[in-house]
Amino acid sequence: MVDEEMMTVDERRKYLRRMQHRYRKAARAEKARLLDEMGAVTALHRKSLVRLLHPGGLERRSRRRQRGRIYGPAVDEALRVIWESLDYVCAERLTPALVSTAQVLAQHGELRLTADLMSHLEQISVSTVQRRLTWLALDTPRLPRRGPERANQVARTIPTGRIPWDIQEPGHFEVDTVHHCGGTASGEYVHTIQLVDVATGWSERVAVLGRSQRQMEAGFQCLQARLPFPIRELHPDSGSEFLNDHLVRCWRDSVPGLTLSRSRPWHKNDNRHVEQKNATLVRAYLGHWRLDTWEHCAALNALYDQMWLYYNLFQPVLHLVEKTVQGTRVCRKWGPAQTPFERVLATGVLTPAQQTKLTQLRSQTNPRTLRREIYARRDHLLAGLLGFQEVAAA
Repeated sequence: MVDEEMMTVDERRKYLRRMQHRYRKAARAEKARLLDEMGAVTALHRKSLVRLLHPGGLERRSRRRQRGRIYGPAVDEALRVIWESLDYVCAERLTPALVSTAQVLAQHGELRLTADLMSHLEQISVSTVQRRLTWLALDTPRLPRRGPERANQVARTIPTGRIPWDIQEPGHFEVDTVHHCGGTASGEYVHTIQLVDVATGWSERVAVLGRSQRQMEAGFQCLQARLPFPIRELHPDSGSEFLNDHLVRCWRDSVPGLTLSRSRPWHKNDNRHVEQKNATLVRAYLGHWRLDTWEHCAALNALYDQMWLYYNLFQPVLHLVEKTVQGTRVCRKWGPAQTPFERVLATGVLTPAQQTKLTQLRSQTNPRTLRREIYARRDHLLAGLLGFQEVAAA
């Protein structure tokens, strides 16, 4: 019997348990035939089958001697440096990027890369990385993370829905705004406009003061100029800052052949990718402080200029590759973690000049230093806000 895939250990033991009673009751010739059959099904040697079919042979025994440690302090130190450089991502996102990030850090003198260390980083598993990160996290300082709407006339002309999760072509963006109004929405204040590409995870952010036509158009043009590949679809929510005659006309004039769609009111999961990035890449950095001056807007854009480089070229992200429904459960399978830049490269949409420029920019940038600069710039911005609050309270 030839199977397309090998049986797991649990599947083999379950099968052998069912065959054990027949084997022990059979005569000698019948036992030989059953061993041939079980060997074909399980791909185990006859001697192994005889040992397992003896009384008590299928019972699991605890390990008497612990295996020795394979990865030493050098691997732990490398994991700590790489983990910090990538802003403490999970083991599933960190493991595929260990080798490439270690090479970049070694170029900038942040890591001493030897042949043994490189070999260990290439073969270490996700589960081992997760165990090591659990211990490293104990002494690693971490920054704190913190009735239906009626559509207007323009919104009624734009279809609702969501961008398919399995779309392969880059350029289909979810769009949203984050309000930096603090505890009150009165007056003018800063907004963050964010775009996230569904196929590659490429994200862009820009800060604007207010939501006037000029500010929204200027913010969109800034984002469009920095994108390395063309926009094919924009998918905002049903907010009036997006769905108005002026901005829709600006979008269609700037992007010929643009497809527009929108999420349903009160269905945030229609914009699931950008909503997640609103939490991890905006609120986690800035909290709910009020930003309402041109100085705040300029400082925030300087921060976003560095985050654009860090999160698109260095931060690996997971991507859904398979989704099936089994009864009432939705089973999801995620592909290996890659940076948005690597996913964009794989699609072939970049010109040779763009590819060379981004590749050189990545190799010349120290991700660990860049991360420190990002948090230092954020701390400087928040320190100014805290100082203002103390003065106002006094």
